[in-house]
Amino acid sequence: MTRRQTIRIGTRGSPLALFQARLIASQLAAVSNDALHGEIVTFTTKGDKLVSERLINSGGKGLFTREIDHAVDEGEVDIGVHSLKDVPTQLPDGQEIMTFPKRADVRDGLLTSNGITRLIDLPEGATLGTASLRREAQALALRPDLKVIAFRGNVQTRLKKLEDGLADATFLAMAGLERLGLENLAYPIPIDHMLPAAGQGIIAVAARPAKISETLREALETIDDKPTRCAAIAERAFLAELDGSCRTAIAAHMCNHNGEWHLRGEVLSPDGKARWTAQGTAKLSASHEELAELGRLLGRSIRNDAGGQLPAYTDA
Repeated sequence: MTRRQTIRIGTRGSPLALFQARLIASQLAAVSNDALHGEIVTFTTKGDKLVSERLINSGGKGLFTREIDHAVDEGEVDIGVHSLKDVPTQLPDGQEIMTFPKRADVRDGLLTSNGITRLIDLPEGATLGTASLRREAQALALRPDLKVIAFRGNVQTRLKKLEDGLADATFLAMAGLERLGLENLAYPIPIDHMLPAAGQGIIAVAARPAKISETLREALETIDDKPTRCAAIAERAFLAELDGSCRTAIAAHMCNHNGEWHLRGEVLSPDGKARWTAQGTAKLSASHEELAELGRLLGRSIRNDAGGQLPAYTDA
């Protein structure tokens, strides 16, 4: 009989993060014929402690991953499970994203307090709650009259703020809502109207390859979804080329369109008044490096169009 191996899975403690960690645990158990048993280890990250201020005022990227990354490095957990859009493009030395499970819905969802289903139909001067500079800029590009206030916290916290009347509308990722069974609360926004964040809808499983068992390595490779990995590589290369941080409104999405990869990226000024876009294609047979180069190419194109200097949010 094969000895059962316990896999310590590091994750944040929010309902969505726990769902994602348990999903990975169940997938690992399934593909290993129950040789792998997941043990959830929760962490409170610096990002979880920020309930009102913008992430950019507290260090930006990595705020939701650092404590888990450290635990992986120190061997306190075997793998870390993250939402990919929270993961910096530069990983800690020795760590790799071993698995990208099949991508969920990439769209943003609009939630309103009055049943309005489209951003354009909100009353003049309506209050929009969001902590995402990308979503803020995209919304202001369409509705410059909106009043934007910071909405921090997990899904449940933001839903409670909306219910309490702190804002007329907010945005949440459809992927997270669907994983929590709350998708009926939101109105999905077409990608053509609101391009998602790079990596949106993707779960990332990070580990130190040199420190994990062969059984775990094989299981992680089995649940890795190849099209999702391709999209993640291209979108994150685009983000990295632009030195993407929470101070710049950046969006990117790649999908299989008419039998080829189609990547689209954009950068907006914080007020939504300026927008730079780029798009390109690649064969479905393109290598990972070719897809990464496509992302970098689009990033360089936008940087050049913007005169070499990307607009960034400032409190000044």
